[in-house]
Amino acid sequence: MQRAVSQGLEVPGWAAARRIRSSVATVGVANTLHDVALRAANRVMLFKILKGVTIDRVDQAFLACPEPYRPMFLEEEALRQFSRDPANEIPLGFLEDALARGDQCYGFLAGDTLAAYGWYTTKPTPLDVPGLALSFSDQYVYMYKGFTHPLHRGRRLHAIGMTRALDSYLARGMKGLVSYVESNNFASLKSCFRMGYVEFGSIYVLKLFGLCLTHPTAGCRPYRFRVRKTRDTGSHLTAPP
Repeated sequence: MQRAVSQGLEVPGWAAARRIRSSVATVGVANTLHDVALRAANRVMLFKILKGVTIDRVDQAFLACPEPYRPMFLEEEALRQFSRDPANEIPLGFLEDALARGDQCYGFLAGDTLAAYGWYTTKPTPLDVPGLALSFSDQYVYMYKGFTHPLHRGRRLHAIGMTRALDSYLARGMKGLVSYVESNNFASLKSCFRMGYVEFGSIYVLKLFGLCLTHPTAGCRPYRFRVRKTRDTGSHLTAPP
């Protein structure tokens, strides 16, 4: 056993123990137990807890855009051009679906390069679970699929883009942005709270033996935030902000 470890091989149980110890040190005992329980449940069924988050105030600290970036809502022609580069993670099928729904993309250009972006919609949007879509109040804008190119990370572009988009939508009479983060995605939750998002409720999603059950908590009601069944499998991957 000792020889196998010394040669770079690792016993699976030891690897799991090491991951758990690292998780406890990073996010604490309660969050680690939550993550372990969810991962275990998802070995036999699909079970997600979607944390609904919202933001309705502009943080002035995230409005200024650093050089050399140019922030803007991207036009269709530019988006089609950027979709040709796989590094931008805008597959054509996804793009066609988003444009057909009237979704908007707020992004940053560095010269002719796409550095970062986020997508925004006012319409029900398919989740990454086939046959399910997220719906919400038409007074809010749903933010999804935030992306920053690896070469441009560390410049707070995601937070700046979200804040500037929020400022624009508030000026149009919308109440704010909504989004979701899976309950065991602790890094994204921390990032959202740092940007000014607040949690308002959760949606429980269970799929087992062809049966699908969803349950929004009471906090979701003011936002009409819920998951519903749809025949559309969709190409949106509604990743957290």
